[in-house]
Amino acid sequence: MSLQIRSRKWRTRNRRPVSATQGPPRSGKRPSNMRAGSPDGGVLTATAILVSIGMMMIFSTTADPSDSGVIPPYFLRHAGAVGLAAILAYITFRMPTVFWRRVAPVAWVSGALMLALTLVVGVEVNGSVRWLEIPGTGLRFQPAEFVKLSTVIIAARLLAAPPGNTGVSTEQIRQIAMITAIPALLLLAQPDLGNAALLVSIVAVLVFAAGAPLRPLLMPGLVAAGGVSAFVYFNAYARRRVTGFLEPWERAGDEGFQLVQSFVAFGRGGSFGVGLGDGRQKLGFLPEAHTDFILSTVAEELGLAGVLLVLGAFTALGVAGLRIASRCPDRHAALIALGMTSLLVIPASVNAAVVMGMLPTTGFTLPMLSYGRTSLLICGIAVGVLLRTGASDGSVAITRRRAPQGLSGMGAS
Repeated sequence: MSLQIRSRKWRTRNRRPVSATQGPPRSGKRPSNMRAGSPDGGVLTATAILVSIGMMMIFSTTADPSDSGVIPPYFLRHAGAVGLAAILAYITFRMPTVFWRRVAPVAWVSGALMLALTLVVGVEVNGSVRWLEIPGTGLRFQPAEFVKLSTVIIAARLLAAPPGNTGVSTEQIRQIAMITAIPALLLLAQPDLGNAALLVSIVAVLVFAAGAPLRPLLMPGLVAAGGVSAFVYFNAYARRRVTGFLEPWERAGDEGFQLVQSFVAFGRGGSFGVGLGDGRQKLGFLPEAHTDFILSTVAEELGLAGVLLVLGAFTALGVAGLRIASRCPDRHAALIALGMTSLLVIPASVNAAVVMGMLPTTGFTLPMLSYGRTSLLICGIAVGVLLRTGASDGSVAITRRRAPQGLSGMGAS
């Protein structure tokens, strides 16, 4: 006992005084590349790499080999969408995070109404009614892309519990289930099983990260799995996609044609590819080479090295997004950052798995690479919001000293 007392007295006498200007001791080093108010360098670098590769591959896959020197119209439209997406990213970067809390209900209702309108006056493409056309302009857009963004925004608002509460209540889970089920059912009616499953997956990530226990999520998860199974069983189009995935070579002339051609592209590419612009699969062999299966074209023309560069950039984007979410000073900003990261990285993971034959064909694009103007614009907004949350968090040391209600404070229940 006397040794403990003497030791305590020694520490009291030898404790260094802290001046008023010095402030409390820091719990960690502040990275040299992290300044309050500046956009995250990891997100910017990864985005720039992905957009640049996408521009190259859109030009390569849509250029007419017989018309040398002619700029493909698809490339011009894609470049215009990239420019507009950059403007949207800058605008959303300048907006405070609280803006998304305020507009969440209006955005979600607008998205659900557009999905419902698609079922009435939508444009049918490849057997699915997923597009709305702006009258008198000839421009089309996919409401599903906006719905995924708006659902993430309102889910973050609903899950942002009052300060001090790091869990998720049963009432919150019911609300989340409702705002997710409505657009998911509307997507299934198009039919669009891929985007419906993606929407549910992204929201599930948010709910789990917010601290919801697994037991209340078990029943909704089983219901969703049962619904997917029933949809595939009773929908001939979805059933053909599953059989094409399970038996691609046996059905190479029908349901498995696209996947087999993707395998051929990966096989031809080898380690470093046949050369940019020299791929053959895009010349009528591989359907949707500039949209859903653009990663197959990357594999053929740039090889394994190109595929690893793309996957590495998405991995870096995911790591940067998780780092931003963990440093956010409040729960809502952390959930918004995680939602935007999921909106960019999860579809990329699924798309890569599809073209490599690990999942059935889903029908949605590879973010920031594939041709798809609606997807590009939503990606621009997501990147801008993610950069805003990263620039608003200040330094790592300040965030940790304040014991935030961000991701580091979630999952405690």
